[in-house]
Amino acid sequence: MTTFILDGNNFSDMEGFYDEIDKLLTKNLQWKTGHNIHAFNDLLRGGFGVHEYNEPITIKWINYGKSKKDLGDETILMLLEIMLYNDSDHDVKVELTR
Repeated sequence: MTTFILDGNNFSDMEGFYDEIDKLLTKNLQWKTGHNIHAFNDLLRGGFGVHEYNEPITIKWINYGKSKKDLGDETILMLLEIMLYNDSDHDVKVELTR
């Protein structure tokens, strides 16, 4: 299982979060991904140059406490629900590190 490090020190708002996710989960795309929750869900499925479609992955979210403070509880819960939702055709394990 491939592990990706999502560092909360690298963003402080949702646009920055989407930029960071693009850096982690895409490679050599000839187009820009959407910066929204639907595109985020698609990137988790894979097939965008970094991990294969439906390949199980782990996201280790370091400096999670900073992200929670910056993005707020509601947004953090939404992102975690997307990552952990079993019926969305992706297999993601999440590790949180403050």
